[in-house]
Amino acid sequence: MKKHESAEDMKKELDVLLSKLNALEIIAADEFQKGTVKVLRRLVEGQMHSINEFEHLKKALDLITLQLFDVKNKIRS
Repeated sequence: MKKHESAEDMKKELDVLLSKLNALEIIAADEFQKGTVKVLRRLVEGQMHSINEFEHLKKALDLITLQLFDVKNKIRS
């Protein structure tokens, strides 16, 4: 089974893909190729955004969990 990649590894891989897409756009011969590259770039940027948002959600969930433990401890005291 393949090991799950970290967010940083995924971001690095997506950065590499963006660089390759930039190079492809430069050498694109017609409007169809340029349009295809733009669509691919938007998908990669969306994936990067999703990874960032997921990290924010994980941090928020951690903070909520800490608050719940604080409330639980105050109730027991």
